[in-house]
Amino acid sequence: MSSCTLVTRTLLAVVLMLSACETKKQAGPGMGQNPRQRGPLTVEAFIAKISSISEDVEVPGSLMPLEETQIRAEISGRIIQLNIPEGTVVPKGAMLVKLFDQDQQAQLRKLKVQLQIAIKTVQRQKELLAINGISQQDYDLSALNVDNLKADIQSTEIAISKTEIRAPYEGQIGLRRVSIGSYLSPSDIITTLRDVRQLKLEFSVPEKYAKNIARGTQVHFRVDGGQVDHGAIVLATEGNVEQTTRTLKVRALVSSKHPELVPGIFARVHLELGQDTKAIMLPTQAIIPQARNKRVILLRKDSAVFQVVETGVRDSSYIQILKGINAGDTIITTGLMAIRPGSKVKLSVVKEKQ
Repeated sequence: MSSCTLVTRTLLAVVLMLSACETKKQAGPGMGQNPRQRGPLTVEAFIAKISSISEDVEVPGSLMPLEETQIRAEISGRIIQLNIPEGTVVPKGAMLVKLFDQDQQAQLRKLKVQLQIAIKTVQRQKELLAINGISQQDYDLSALNVDNLKADIQSTEIAISKTEIRAPYEGQIGLRRVSIGSYLSPSDIITTLRDVRQLKLEFSVPEKYAKNIARGTQVHFRVDGGQVDHGAIVLATEGNVEQTTRTLKVRALVSSKHPELVPGIFARVHLELGQDTKAIMLPTQAIIPQARNKRVILLRKDSAVFQVVETGVRDSSYIQILKGINAGDTIITTGLMAIRPGSKVKLSVVKEKQ
């Protein structure tokens, strides 16, 4: 290769390099790979204000009759009479089942005859005792025999009463599980009696709300598939929080009657707990979740300041701020991912909670 050709090529390379540098200068900083915006970022903000809120909690519950009793026999025996009108209301004391008791009735008649004889014997011996015809000991033994017979009669009458199974209160009879002629034992369930004149509502609340539930608290609920809200008043709470579920069991008395209120049906209980009249609420989009905390961006003059906050209850649009900001602070709500600490910002829209 000649020296002339080598010089020509060198000059051509220098010219190309100078041309590329001039083109890069003319393109300016906006055409680079990592352009940086000049001037403040335009954002929207929210003014923190004090408002009143109450935490709404919905928990599952069940409706129960005021009283519910499984009817069983106290003793074993054969059913000779059955009076269980399924699905109807029976009065208190109505006899539902009668067991065979003829042997006990015979024993009762025998004891009553013996008692009559013993009483007459005591009367005669009392007359003899008055004239010293018998000793005091003989008279006392006869009187004691009368008392023993009376006790035996009372015991037999109690045994006979156990052959009659009666309704302990006025209530609605469920389905019967026995038939006449069946041999009944104390472990057999005859039927179920329910007092459905008034219903109870049972539900459980998380332990952090235990302090907000007390006797007399008003709650509202709606049954599964129902279209009407019903009310209930707390009757009592369990004495302690369940260790396994960390919940407190609550029992309320339903204060309304409606055809859709049926014992055993599922209910959704609505509670308004933890009312706070000095709550600070922010739009949920203003919160920046972090691995260990949550932050918001405050506007201080024209600069962005990151602040760690502690949050409370939330709904579909707002979240409660417990710590970190004060009423009147301006919180940036848009462009959060593009803002860095100390960035200059300019407000376009400022909103407040209505």
